[in-house]
Amino acid sequence: MKTTLQPLISHLSSLTCSNCGALYSPFEKQTVSACCQMPLLAGYAPDVLPEKEALLTREGTMWRYLEMLPVLHKENIVSLGEGYTPILQLANLARKYELRSLLLKDEGQNPTGSFKARGLSMAISKAKEHGVEGCIIPTAGNAGVAMAAYCAKAGMRATVVMPRHTPKAFRDECYWYGAEVVQVDGLINDCAAKVKELNTAGELLDVSTLKEPYRLEGKKTMGYEIAEQGNWQLPDVILYPAGGGTGLIGIWKAFREMKKIGWLPEDAKLPRMVAVQAENCRPLVETFYGRQANAQNYMGKPTIANGLAVPRPLGEQLMLQTLQESGGTAISISEQEMITGLKELGSSEGLFVAPEGAAVWMAARKLLDTGFIQYDEEILLLNTGSGQKYMENLSGFQPE
Repeated sequence: MKTTLQPLISHLSSLTCSNCGALYSPFEKQTVSACCQMPLLAGYAPDVLPEKEALLTREGTMWRYLEMLPVLHKENIVSLGEGYTPILQLANLARKYELRSLLLKDEGQNPTGSFKARGLSMAISKAKEHGVEGCIIPTAGNAGVAMAAYCAKAGMRATVVMPRHTPKAFRDECYWYGAEVVQVDGLINDCAAKVKELNTAGELLDVSTLKEPYRLEGKKTMGYEIAEQGNWQLPDVILYPAGGGTGLIGIWKAFREMKKIGWLPEDAKLPRMVAVQAENCRPLVETFYGRQANAQNYMGKPTIANGLAVPRPLGEQLMLQTLQESGGTAISISEQEMITGLKELGSSEGLFVAPEGAAVWMAARKLLDTGFIQYDEEILLLNTGSGQKYMENLSGFQPE
């Protein structure tokens, strides 16, 4: 019996090398560009796109934007209900610091407890569409958990490679999803080297940050949601915890796409994007301020914000481009400042965020002091995960 695929749901039209602009087929399995070994960016050519009002009748997940997402056939979507996370008013902190508007988008409410659910849902869906049987990932924690969960849902083999110092909660969750977990001494760049060693035959698809084109497309849905949830009015400044940087790059990509398709006015003022890193691992900050040419030889240290321990991000060039185009900046936060932020968000707003989320709040405080952010601006913080998984990291800081 002949199986007929459902009609195409996506306007995906191209994959472009982010470095030189060379074109690649979006209908074949791709990793990084063969020309420059750099990330590939998905492009769309919508002929007839629904008016944005059509979104009102769609499911409350990231898949509500399916025309501008890369999965071609609906039956290949691997979903656990990710996306459309709430934007919360931090009224108590806004009052305390005399701010006009302080908002937080809480990505900890995603499946598997972090924003990584978006990117891995998309990457695994495209892997399924290309007939992939298994995936492998180097991870600081949350991405490995998300990949393990979505591979389980898709019936794929999953291998997760993480630093040995990663909190046990992350390892255990991967186990319950049926993944193979490999531990490595070092940071995520050391895990990436181990992935290369384990996958020399290429049997598994490497879904490392920006080493395939589609995790970025999942992460960009945060940008679509920020626009839609704000009634198509964007905040003045967005602070984002940037390790690998996919979310920072993706949100900016979404804003530019929405201008092209008319969901945002062509003259809409876009937010200034702030990349927040840990003082223990701040490669982008060092490059942004000209203290190094690039991060290729940067040496980082572990941090309680596991997701920020990315010493040599492949997406550095794209992150710098986002900061430049948006008039943004990069800033680093100490371990003790993150603890202060965790306590303040918890005791003032009832939110137990990931250390990465605490870092963006402390970055906002510092940038208010320097004048980069004004007190009458609308400020949006991105909390990328639930604080529950970080209890092991925080145990030394808990009050008696």
